[in-house]
Amino acid sequence: MSLAGWCARQLDPMLADLSALVAAESPSTAKPLLDSTAELIRTWLDDRLGPPDEWHRHVQPGHGDVLTATYQGSTDEHVLLIGHYDTVWPAGTLADWPFDVDGGKATGPGVYDMKAGLVTGIWAIRALRALDLPCPTVTLLFNGDEELGSPVSRPYIEQAADGCLAALVLEPGVGWDVKAERKGVGVFTLGTRGVEAHAGNDPEAGASAVHALAEVVGQLVAAEDRAAGTTINVGTIAGGTARNVVAGEARGMVDVRVTTQAEADRVDGVIAGLSATDPRVRVSVTGGWNRPPMRLTPPSKRLFDLADEVATDIRGPLTPISVGGGSDANFVAAMGVAVLDGLGASGAGAHARHEHVLVADMPDRAALVAGVLTRLRGSAA
Repeated sequence: MSLAGWCARQLDPMLADLSALVAAESPSTAKPLLDSTAELIRTWLDDRLGPPDEWHRHVQPGHGDVLTATYQGSTDEHVLLIGHYDTVWPAGTLADWPFDVDGGKATGPGVYDMKAGLVTGIWAIRALRALDLPCPTVTLLFNGDEELGSPVSRPYIEQAADGCLAALVLEPGVGWDVKAERKGVGVFTLGTRGVEAHAGNDPEAGASAVHALAEVVGQLVAAEDRAAGTTINVGTIAGGTARNVVAGEARGMVDVRVTTQAEADRVDGVIAGLSATDPRVRVSVTGGWNRPPMRLTPPSKRLFDLADEVATDIRGPLTPISVGGGSDANFVAAMGVAVLDGLGASGAGAHARHEHVLVADMPDRAALVAGVLTRLRGSAA
């Protein structure tokens, strides 16, 4: 029996697993719920794959714990599967939006981003075992802070990826595709501190932090280069205390996306040179680069070609897509390890109420990951 044929027969238990995971609410900032979801995942792993040969639950006060489970394979290679169990949805969302399957779509908070991806990874390994196919040693790494930018899990991801032949990231795709490239992400806060004064009686004594911030925002946004893939968005601005007071403080939150490190370096130069015309205003910038750009390097291109061969056997060639959002794949790519992302599920609507998974694609996605794993044996990605 083929991998695709076996996986197609497992759709009902796959959906049962997905339903259980979605029913376990796990907002990125709700530590008790994240802890209970981590416990559920360990029980689920034991049930579907048996106890791991190596298990670590790296406790993170205030964040979701980092879970790593290693299953010894039948070949010498070592592959990392990465996923996250936290979601953007607040506690209580399930009350009016429970898991449901209707019209070929599975819906519910976090179903697409990315609890279906966890299901894909587990059932891929299960498929190889069921069909007695060669499988490398696999480490599953599931973190609970990805939606926050992986502030505590990044070192564990990099440690787990070090020395691996390849990493497969179980974030969602769209159709029959994978994410081959992602932009780097910069998160910055602009701050200006001026001099307060009465706006009517003594305007000359003041130095407006709000006016200065507007000036600085103009300097920064002028550095945007969409032809080069660089976008700069000032998403929020706040400042001042009253209409008739020259503002003493102001701040703005900035999101920067770049496709190359060279562009990141250029933007850094622009940020370092930001200044206000009024010398009485002080300008500050905090924050930095949350994720480096993920490019389709030669090792990752070879991994994509392998996945494309597997996908073609299952149903047709893969489409490699480039996206503006970052993920944990960015960290792995920066290490030079072969990596593919967007293997987890087909669907749409991440972070939105129309979030959904295409149910018919779930078995094929599991077969795709399984096929890549078994073909990685004896090969260098």
